[in-house]
Amino acid sequence: MRRLLAVLLALLACAANAQAPLRVGSKADNEGALLGQIVLQVLRHEGIPAVDHTQLGPTSIVRRALLNGDLDVYPEYTGNAAFFFHREDDPAFREAAKAYALAASLDRTMNKLVWLAPAPADNHWAIGVRGDVAGRERLRTLEDFARWVNGGGDVLLAGSAEFVESEAALPAFQAAYGFKLRGSQLLVLAGGDTSATIKAAAEGTSDVNASMVYSTDGAIAVTGLVVLEDPKHVEMVYQPAPVVREDALRRYPAMRPALEAAFRPLTVDVLRKLNARTQIDGEDAATVAADYLRSHGLLK
Repeated sequence: MRRLLAVLLALLACAANAQAPLRVGSKADNEGALLGQIVLQVLRHEGIPAVDHTQLGPTSIVRRALLNGDLDVYPEYTGNAAFFFHREDDPAFREAAKAYALAASLDRTMNKLVWLAPAPADNHWAIGVRGDVAGRERLRTLEDFARWVNGGGDVLLAGSAEFVESEAALPAFQAAYGFKLRGSQLLVLAGGDTSATIKAAAEGTSDVNASMVYSTDGAIAVTGLVVLEDPKHVEMVYQPAPVVREDALRRYPAMRPALEAAFRPLTVDVLRKLNARTQIDGEDAATVAADYLRSHGLLK
């Protein structure tokens, strides 16, 4: 009798666990809110119970919550795995397929976390130049930008202190492409808000004509800023992908194909346009996510 009771209790516990809602998190920035809403709405559409913990905080907080079991799934960027595992110098993180494969392998082995297939968009630090200037100076790549700087061009770049000082940002571009911006060619703004730097460049505020950007910034879609290509792959690849606890995926295996289908159409251009609706137009991330999913037949 005791054995039978124990078996029944175990079965009841398993059943309860199978129906436990998934806790969906995201980072607190605009794109994080949008991607988090896409995950949340896809899960609910699939009949998977889900609790909204989106816009939880910065990377460190959301990642810790996932590792500690306080979240079950959230959208992360492949390049950040290089920092999670102290592999910043690994060249694999500068090629999309290799970056995803390595991130997925490391997290599965060490943390029992599963990276679902990423979106094709790559959200990395970049330099944008006002459209008329890019046309006049024939600027398409960072090699062209170096030529312009070294030729005495009237460059004035707006960026955050982090972008200007971080070894992974402007100093890395300068070292790789062989140029050096003087202090008088930099307008350093407080905080890391790329909307402010993009606006300064687009409007020519204080003669600014170049800006730090993230490559999927919504403001790019409406300002005509030209984002310079990085042919030497100085920046790591940052493709967004849902990262889920292994036990949660085991309980709800239908989430994999559903979420991968939702992330598959997210190209750079698509993500810029969606981000513009939240960043520039002030629309709610949940509304924008729902419109996107309906447009691809992923939500009724």
